[in-house]
Amino acid sequence: MKLRVAENIASLVPYPPGKPLEELEREYGVTGSIKMASNENALGPSPKALTAMAAALPNLHRYPDGSCHYLATRLAAHLAVDPAQLVFGNGSNEVIELLIKAFVTPGDEVVTSHPTFLVYATMVQAHGGVNRVVPLANLRHDLDAIRAAVTPRTSLIFLDNPNNPTGTVFTREEFAAFLVQLPETVLVVLDEAYVDFVADGLRLDAREFLGGATPVVALRTFSKAYGLAGLRVGYGIMDPEIAGYLHRVRQPFNVNTLAQVAARAALDDAAFYAETLRMTRAGMAWLIPRLAELGCTCYPSQTNFFLVDLGLDCRLAYEAMLRKGVIVRPMSAYGFPTFIRITVGTTAENERLATSLAATLQELAHA
Repeated sequence: MKLRVAENIASLVPYPPGKPLEELEREYGVTGSIKMASNENALGPSPKALTAMAAALPNLHRYPDGSCHYLATRLAAHLAVDPAQLVFGNGSNEVIELLIKAFVTPGDEVVTSHPTFLVYATMVQAHGGVNRVVPLANLRHDLDAIRAAVTPRTSLIFLDNPNNPTGTVFTREEFAAFLVQLPETVLVVLDEAYVDFVADGLRLDAREFLGGATPVVALRTFSKAYGLAGLRVGYGIMDPEIAGYLHRVRQPFNVNTLAQVAARAALDDAAFYAETLRMTRAGMAWLIPRLAELGCTCYPSQTNFFLVDLGLDCRLAYEAMLRKGVIVRPMSAYGFPTFIRITVGTTAENERLATSLAATLQELAHA
Protein backbone atom coordinates (compact mmCIF):
# COMPACT_ATOMS: atom_id res chain seq x y z
CA MET A 1 0.00 0.00 0.00
CA LYS A 2 1.06 3.59 -0.63
CA LEU A 3 -0.37 5.13 2.51
CA ARG A 4 0.89 8.46 3.77
CA VAL A 5 1.61 7.86 7.42
CA ALA A 6 3.04 10.50 9.73
CA GLU A 7 6.49 9.64 11.04
CA ASN A 8 5.36 9.92 14.66
CA ILE A 9 2.83 7.13 13.98
CA ALA A 10 5.01 4.96 11.74
CA SER A 11 7.80 4.91 14.33
CA LEU A 12 5.57 3.96 17.27
CA VAL A 13 6.16 0.61 18.96
CA PRO A 14 2.79 -0.97 19.89
CA TYR A 15 2.13 -1.77 23.54
CA PRO A 16 3.23 -5.38 24.16
CA PRO A 17 0.24 -7.14 25.77
CA GLY A 18 0.66 -10.51 27.41
CA LYS A 19 -0.76 -13.59 25.74
CA PRO A 20 -4.10 -14.94 27.02
CA LEU A 21 -3.71 -17.58 29.70
CA GLU A 22 -5.38 -20.22 27.55
CA GLU A 23 -3.03 -19.57 24.63
CA LEU A 24 0.05 -19.86 26.83
CA GLU A 25 -1.22 -23.15 28.21
CA ARG A 26 -1.76 -24.48 24.71
CA GLU A 27 1.64 -23.26 23.52
CA TYR A 28 3.57 -24.70 26.47
CA GLY A 29 1.47 -27.80 27.01
CA VAL A 30 0.51 -27.03 30.61
CA THR A 31 -2.78 -26.77 32.51
CA GLY A 32 -3.86 -25.08 35.71
CA SER A 33 -1.57 -22.10 35.19
CA ILE A 34 -1.48 -19.11 37.51
CA LYS A 35 -0.96 -15.56 36.29
CA MET A 36 1.12 -13.32 38.53
CA ALA A 37 2.25 -10.86 35.86
CA SER A 38 -0.34 -8.16 35.27
CA ASN A 39 -1.02 -6.67 38.73
CA GLU A 40 -4.59 -7.92 38.77
CA ASN A 41 -6.65 -8.64 41.88
CA ALA A 42 -6.10 -12.29 42.84
CA LEU A 43 -9.49 -12.41 44.57
CA GLY A 44 -11.30 -11.68 41.32
CA PRO A 45 -14.07 -9.09 41.04
CA SER A 46 -16.20 -7.86 43.90
CA PRO A 47 -19.17 -10.22 44.48
CA LYS A 48 -21.45 -7.20 44.73
CA ALA A 49 -20.20 -6.05 41.32
CA LEU A 50 -21.09 -9.43 39.81
CA THR A 51 -24.60 -9.23 41.23
CA ALA A 52 -25.07 -5.69 39.92
CA MET A 53 -23.92 -6.66 36.44
CA ALA A 54 -26.31 -9.61 36.31
CA ALA A 55 -29.20 -7.29 37.19
CA ALA A 56 -28.18 -4.87 34.41
CA LEU A 57 -27.99 -7.45 31.61
CA PRO A 58 -31.62 -7.03 30.40
CA ASN A 59 -30.91 -3.37 29.61
CA LEU A 60 -27.91 -3.87 27.34
CA HIS A 61 -29.97 -2.84 24.31
CA ARG A 62 -29.84 0.71 25.70
CA TYR A 63 -26.88 3.04 25.31
CA PRO A 64 -24.87 3.66 28.48
CA ASP A 65 -25.40 6.71 30.66
CA GLY A 66 -23.22 9.12 28.70
CA SER A 67 -22.44 11.27 31.74
CA CYS A 68 -21.91 8.39 34.21
CA HIS A 69 -24.34 10.33 36.39
CA TYR A 70 -25.05 7.73 39.05
CA LEU A 71 -21.46 6.53 39.24
CA ALA A 72 -20.23 10.13 39.47
CA THR A 73 -22.70 10.92 42.25
CA ARG A 74 -21.73 7.83 44.25
CA LEU A 75 -17.97 8.26 43.73
CA ALA A 76 -18.10 11.99 44.51
CA ALA A 77 -19.71 11.18 47.86
CA HIS A 78 -17.09 8.51 48.51
CA LEU A 79 -14.23 10.93 47.74
CA ALA A 80 -15.85 14.07 49.18
CA VAL A 81 -15.49 15.96 45.90
CA ASP A 82 -17.94 17.59 43.52
CA PRO A 83 -19.21 15.37 40.67
CA ALA A 84 -18.09 18.12 38.28
CA GLN A 85 -14.49 17.31 39.29
CA LEU A 86 -14.71 13.75 37.90
CA VAL A 87 -14.03 12.53 34.36
CA PHE A 88 -14.49 8.83 33.60
CA GLY A 89 -12.75 6.80 30.95
CA ASN A 90 -12.46 3.36 29.41
CA GLY A 91 -9.77 2.67 31.97
CA SER A 92 -7.58 5.49 33.26
CA ASN A 93 -5.66 4.94 30.00
CA GLU A 94 -8.37 6.84 28.19
CA VAL A 95 -8.19 9.73 30.64
CA ILE A 96 -4.44 9.89 29.95
CA GLU A 97 -5.19 10.21 26.26
CA LEU A 98 -7.91 12.81 26.87
CA LEU A 99 -5.41 14.96 28.78
CA ILE A 100 -2.94 14.72 25.92
CA LYS A 101 -5.62 15.49 23.32
CA ALA A 102 -6.78 18.53 25.26
CA PHE A 103 -3.45 20.04 26.33
CA VAL A 104 -0.70 18.86 23.98
CA THR A 105 -0.29 20.42 20.54
CA PRO A 106 2.34 19.25 18.02
CA GLY A 107 5.78 20.19 19.31
CA ASP A 108 4.69 20.58 22.94
CA GLU A 109 6.85 18.74 25.46
CA VAL A 110 5.70 16.23 28.06
CA VAL A 111 8.01 15.13 30.88
CA THR A 112 7.91 11.55 32.14
CA SER A 113 10.27 9.23 33.98
CA HIS A 114 11.92 6.00 32.91
CA PRO A 115 10.87 3.38 33.59
CA THR A 116 7.23 4.20 34.05
CA PHE A 117 3.85 3.29 32.56
CA LEU A 118 4.55 2.87 28.84
CA VAL A 119 1.28 4.45 27.67
CA TYR A 120 2.33 8.01 28.57
CA ALA A 121 5.14 8.24 26.02
CA THR A 122 3.20 6.29 23.39
CA MET A 123 0.21 8.62 23.48
CA VAL A 124 2.38 11.74 23.54
CA GLN A 125 4.18 10.62 20.39
CA ALA A 126 0.92 9.58 18.72
CA HIS A 127 -0.44 13.12 19.17
CA GLY A 128 2.69 14.86 17.92
CA GLY A 129 4.15 15.80 21.28
CA VAL A 130 7.79 15.54 22.31
CA ASN A 131 8.76 13.20 25.13
CA ARG A 132 11.32 14.45 27.65
CA VAL A 133 12.32 11.43 29.70
CA VAL A 134 14.09 11.62 33.06
CA PRO A 135 15.66 8.43 34.51
CA LEU A 136 14.59 7.26 37.94
CA ALA A 137 17.11 7.78 40.74
CA ASN A 138 17.44 4.78 43.06
CA LEU A 139 14.19 3.43 41.58
CA ARG A 140 12.30 6.62 42.56
CA HIS A 141 11.06 9.61 40.60
CA ASP A 142 13.83 12.21 40.50
CA LEU A 143 11.64 15.25 41.16
CA ASP A 144 14.57 17.70 41.03
CA ALA A 145 15.67 16.43 37.62
CA ILE A 146 12.07 16.47 36.37
CA ARG A 147 11.75 20.10 37.42
CA ALA A 148 15.01 20.90 35.62
CA ALA A 149 13.64 19.28 32.44
CA VAL A 150 10.71 21.72 32.26
CA THR A 151 10.97 24.31 29.48
CA PRO A 152 8.59 26.95 28.10
CA ARG A 153 7.30 24.21 25.75
CA THR A 154 6.31 21.86 28.59
CA SER A 155 2.57 21.28 28.86
CA LEU A 156 2.25 18.13 30.97
CA ILE A 157 4.19 16.11 33.54
CA PHE A 158 3.16 12.50 34.23
CA LEU A 159 4.09 11.02 37.61
CA ASP A 160 2.88 7.57 38.60
CA ASN A 161 2.84 7.39 42.37
CA PRO A 162 3.39 4.57 43.20
CA ASN A 163 5.65 4.01 40.24
CA ASN A 164 5.13 1.08 37.90
CA PRO A 165 7.27 -1.04 37.78
CA THR A 166 9.24 -0.18 40.94
CA GLY A 167 6.41 0.31 43.46
CA THR A 168 8.17 3.30 45.04
CA VAL A 169 6.47 6.51 46.21
CA PHE A 170 7.33 10.11 46.99
CA THR A 171 5.94 11.86 50.04
CA ARG A 172 3.45 14.68 50.43
CA GLU A 173 6.25 17.03 51.47
CA GLU A 174 8.36 16.13 48.43
CA PHE A 175 5.41 16.66 46.09
CA ALA A 176 4.44 19.98 47.65
CA ALA A 177 8.01 21.28 47.32
CA PHE A 178 8.08 20.10 43.70
CA LEU A 179 4.83 21.88 42.76
CA VAL A 180 5.85 25.30 44.05
CA GLN A 181 8.84 25.31 41.69
CA LEU A 182 6.73 24.75 38.57
CA PRO A 183 5.20 27.38 36.28
CA GLU A 184 1.43 27.65 36.48
CA THR A 185 1.17 26.73 32.79
CA VAL A 186 2.28 23.14 33.42
CA LEU A 187 -0.34 20.52 34.28
CA VAL A 188 0.90 17.80 36.65
CA VAL A 189 -0.81 14.42 36.28
CA LEU A 190 -0.52 12.23 39.37
CA ASP A 191 -1.32 8.67 38.32
CA GLU A 192 -2.55 6.86 41.44
CA ALA A 193 -3.58 3.50 39.95
CA TYR A 194 -2.09 1.68 42.96
CA VAL A 195 -2.79 4.27 45.66
CA ASP A 196 -5.14 1.94 47.55
CA PHE A 197 -2.19 -0.26 48.52
CA VAL A 198 0.01 2.54 49.92
CA ALA A 199 0.63 2.44 53.66
CA ASP A 200 -1.24 5.17 55.53
CA GLY A 201 1.88 7.00 56.65
CA LEU A 202 3.23 7.24 53.09
CA ARG A 203 0.05 8.10 51.22
CA LEU A 204 -0.42 11.67 50.04
CA ASP A 205 -3.92 13.00 49.40
CA ALA A 206 -4.01 14.32 45.85
CA ARG A 207 -7.24 16.18 46.55
CA GLU A 208 -5.28 18.58 48.75
CA PHE A 209 -3.41 19.88 45.70
CA LEU A 210 -6.26 20.26 43.21
CA GLY A 211 -6.86 23.93 43.94
CA GLY A 212 -3.27 25.14 43.94
CA ALA A 213 -1.54 27.54 41.59
CA THR A 214 -0.02 24.70 39.58
CA PRO A 215 -2.87 22.56 38.23
CA VAL A 216 -2.95 18.92 39.31
CA VAL A 217 -5.01 15.99 38.04
CA ALA A 218 -5.19 12.69 39.93
CA LEU A 219 -5.89 9.46 38.01
CA ARG A 220 -7.38 6.37 39.62
CA THR A 221 -8.86 3.07 38.50
CA PHE A 222 -11.24 0.28 39.44
CA SER A 223 -8.91 -2.28 37.84
CA LYS A 224 -6.66 -3.06 40.81
CA ALA A 225 -8.06 -2.97 44.34
CA TYR A 226 -11.65 -3.32 43.09
CA GLY A 227 -10.92 -6.24 40.75
CA LEU A 228 -12.61 -4.85 37.62
CA ALA A 229 -9.70 -4.80 35.14
CA GLY A 230 -11.73 -6.56 32.43
CA LEU A 231 -14.41 -3.86 32.44
CA ARG A 232 -12.02 -0.93 31.85
CA VAL A 233 -13.26 1.87 34.09
CA GLY A 234 -11.01 4.58 35.47
CA TYR A 235 -11.35 8.24 36.31
CA GLY A 236 -9.60 11.52 36.90
CA ILE A 237 -10.14 13.99 39.75
CA MET A 238 -9.49 17.60 38.73
CA ASP A 239 -10.65 21.19 38.69
CA PRO A 240 -14.02 21.48 36.89
CA GLU A 241 -12.46 23.79 34.29
CA ILE A 242 -9.95 21.09 33.33
CA ALA A 243 -12.77 18.54 33.30
CA GLY A 244 -14.68 20.73 30.88
CA TYR A 245 -11.85 20.61 28.35
CA LEU A 246 -11.63 16.84 28.63
CA HIS A 247 -15.34 16.49 27.99
CA ARG A 248 -14.84 18.45 24.75
CA VAL A 249 -12.59 15.68 23.40
CA ARG A 250 -14.23 12.69 25.09
CA GLN A 251 -16.19 10.24 22.97
CA PRO A 252 -19.87 9.84 23.95
CA PHE A 253 -20.80 6.64 25.82
CA ASN A 254 -17.13 5.88 26.53
CA VAL A 255 -17.81 3.84 29.69
CA ASN A 256 -20.08 0.86 29.14
CA THR A 257 -23.17 0.06 31.19
CA LEU A 258 -21.77 -2.98 32.99
CA ALA A 259 -18.64 -1.09 33.96
CA GLN A 260 -20.68 1.72 35.47
CA VAL A 261 -22.99 -0.47 37.56
CA ALA A 262 -20.12 -2.74 38.66
CA ALA A 263 -18.00 0.20 39.77
CA ARG A 264 -20.88 1.63 41.82
CA ALA A 265 -21.45 -1.72 43.50
CA ALA A 266 -17.75 -2.26 44.16
CA LEU A 267 -17.58 1.04 46.04
CA ASP A 268 -20.17 -0.39 48.44
CA ASP A 269 -18.30 -3.66 48.96
CA ALA A 270 -16.14 -2.58 51.88
CA ALA A 271 -15.49 -6.15 53.00
CA PHE A 272 -14.05 -7.16 49.62
CA TYR A 273 -11.88 -4.05 49.47
CA ALA A 274 -10.53 -4.64 52.98
CA GLU A 275 -9.78 -8.30 52.24
CA THR A 276 -7.93 -7.31 49.06
CA LEU A 277 -5.62 -5.04 51.04
CA ARG A 278 -5.14 -7.59 53.82
CA MET A 279 -4.34 -10.42 51.41
CA THR A 280 -1.94 -8.29 49.40
CA ARG A 281 0.04 -7.06 52.41
CA ALA A 282 0.16 -10.50 54.02
CA GLY A 283 1.19 -12.11 50.75
CA MET A 284 4.01 -9.68 50.15
CA ALA A 285 5.22 -10.06 53.73
CA TRP A 286 5.35 -13.83 53.20
CA LEU A 287 6.83 -13.86 49.69
CA ILE A 288 9.73 -11.43 50.05
CA PRO A 289 11.65 -13.34 52.76
CA ARG A 290 11.01 -16.65 50.96
CA LEU A 291 12.50 -15.36 47.73
CA ALA A 292 15.38 -13.73 49.60
CA GLU A 293 16.22 -17.18 50.96
CA LEU A 294 16.67 -18.28 47.35
CA GLY A 295 19.36 -15.63 46.84
CA CYS A 296 17.07 -13.12 45.11
CA THR A 297 17.06 -9.41 45.84
CA CYS A 298 13.50 -8.17 46.45
CA TYR A 299 12.56 -4.50 46.43
CA PRO A 300 9.96 -3.14 48.87
CA SER A 301 6.80 -1.89 47.18
CA GLN A 302 3.71 0.16 48.00
CA THR A 303 1.59 -1.72 45.44
CA ASN A 304 0.28 -5.24 44.82
CA PHE A 305 3.50 -6.18 42.99
CA PHE A 306 7.24 -6.05 43.60
CA LEU A 307 10.49 -6.32 41.68
CA VAL A 308 12.87 -9.24 42.10
CA ASP A 309 16.46 -9.28 40.88
CA LEU A 310 17.31 -12.87 40.01
CA GLY A 311 20.93 -12.17 39.12
CA LEU A 312 20.48 -13.89 35.74
CA ASP A 313 18.73 -13.39 32.40
CA CYS A 314 15.10 -12.76 33.29
CA ARG A 315 13.91 -14.07 29.93
CA LEU A 316 15.35 -17.49 30.71
CA ALA A 317 13.62 -17.54 34.08
CA TYR A 318 10.36 -16.33 32.54
CA GLU A 319 10.39 -19.14 29.96
CA ALA A 320 11.31 -21.78 32.53
CA MET A 321 8.51 -20.70 34.85
CA LEU A 322 6.02 -20.67 31.99
CA ARG A 323 6.73 -24.36 31.50
CA LYS A 324 5.77 -24.84 35.13
CA GLY A 325 2.52 -22.96 34.62
CA VAL A 326 3.57 -19.83 36.52
CA ILE A 327 3.42 -16.54 34.62
CA VAL A 328 5.50 -13.58 35.82
CA ARG A 329 6.59 -10.40 34.03
CA PRO A 330 10.16 -10.17 32.69
CA MET A 331 11.50 -6.64 33.05
CA SER A 332 14.01 -6.51 30.20
CA ALA A 333 11.74 -4.12 28.26
CA TYR A 334 11.92 -1.71 31.21
CA GLY A 335 15.72 -1.75 31.33
CA PHE A 336 16.10 -4.41 34.03
CA PRO A 337 17.54 -7.46 32.23
CA THR A 338 17.85 -9.58 35.40
CA PHE A 339 14.57 -8.56 37.05
CA ILE A 340 11.09 -10.02 37.09
CA ARG A 341 7.94 -8.37 38.44
CA ILE A 342 5.64 -10.48 40.59
CA THR A 343 2.00 -9.74 41.40
CA VAL A 344 1.00 -10.89 44.86
CA GLY A 345 -1.52 -13.73 44.63
CA THR A 346 -3.57 -15.89 46.93
CA THR A 347 -1.82 -17.98 49.58
CA ALA A 348 -1.83 -21.02 47.29
CA GLU A 349 -0.53 -19.01 44.32
CA ASN A 350 2.25 -17.45 46.39
CA GLU A 351 3.38 -20.84 47.63
CA ARG A 352 3.37 -22.28 44.13
CA LEU A 353 5.34 -19.34 42.78
CA ALA A 354 8.01 -19.70 45.48
CA THR A 355 8.35 -23.42 44.79
CA SER A 356 8.49 -22.92 41.01
CA LEU A 357 11.05 -20.14 41.25
CA ALA A 358 13.26 -22.26 43.52
CA ALA A 359 13.19 -25.08 40.97
CA THR A 360 13.82 -22.65 38.10
CA LEU A 361 16.85 -21.09 39.72
CA GLN A 362 18.30 -24.51 40.46
CA GLU A 363 17.77 -25.61 36.86
CA LEU A 364 19.36 -22.50 35.41
CA ALA A 365 22.32 -22.73 37.78
CA HIS A 366 23.11 -26.16 36.33
CA ALA A 367 22.30 -25.34 32.70
